[in-house]
Amino acid sequence: MSSWLRICACCIADGVPKRSLAVALIVGTILNLINQGEVLLGLGTLNTTKLILTYAVPYCVATYGAVSYRLAVGRDLTDDRD
Repeated sequence: MSSWLRICACCIADGVPKRSLAVALIVGTILNLINQGEVLLGLGTLNTTKLILTYAVPYCVATYGAVSYRLAVGRDLTDDRD
C-alpha cells in the first residue's frame, strides 16, 4: 500500500475523526474565547476566517498526532517481524 493510502486510512480509522473532533471543539472553543472574546461583549465583529481556522487547526494537529503514532507503531511491528 502506498504511503498516502496508509495515511488516509489512518485518518479515518478506529475513532480518529471522533477524537480529533472532540479535541477541536474543546481547544477551538478556548482559543476562540481568547482570540475573539470581545465579540461576546459586543465590542467587535466576528471574523469568520479566524473562527474556522481556530477549530480546523486543532483538528488537524490531533489527526496528525494520531496518524503519526499509528504509522510509527505499525512500522515498529513490521520491523520486529523481519
